[in-house]
Amino acid sequence: MKTLLLGTKNRGKVSELCKLISGLNLEIKGLDEFPAISEPVETGDTFDENARIKATYYARRLKCPVLADDSGLEVDFLDGRPGVFSARFAGINASDTENIEKLIALLNGVESSKRGARFRCAMSIASPAGTVLTTVSGSCNGCISSKPRGINGFGYDSVFIPDGYDKTFGELPLSIKQSLSHRAKAARKLVDFLAANLGLLT
Repeated sequence: MKTLLLGTKNRGKVSELCKLISGLNLEIKGLDEFPAISEPVETGDTFDENARIKATYYARRLKCPVLADDSGLEVDFLDGRPGVFSARFAGINASDTENIEKLIALLNGVESSKRGARFRCAMSIASPAGTVLTTVSGSCNGCISSKPRGINGFGYDSVFIPDGYDKTFGELPLSIKQSLSHRAKAARKLVDFLAANLGLLT
């Protein structure tokens, strides 16, 4: 069985990604098995660039194939912010709660018709030599609620209402999120690639 390392220390992402690619004959490992490894500096201007930076960095350091993702929230009223800075919107080591509080404060008083937003996700796989094998992307449109609702998920899930629903990702069952989220859409493309190209993970 081939091994695929998930290049993230975010437990929420690891859990989601494991479920999304569970149908493949792969042994999945997370960065928690390599606590001493440092994180790369994400210098990209886009989610695609940052996904490739992380995938190639960890692949070269650990000499194994790596799947890395970069994702975030784009809010129309904020001209696309927080974007690639979503995880550190309120500061370098900001918590999900702190990031959400900043977002809600910036949208205070903004009418619902101007609270449009989308989650974006890019996923990249690199070979043990650090060669990018593929990069795929997915997005999910919706809007930002006036306050956090629900306890499911992570990141901005508790304030994001996907199109076609009146509940946030934090309130919706995980099964629904996995059917329409940005990460799920990118993962489906990735599964198709891996199913046809498992031999490249060497």
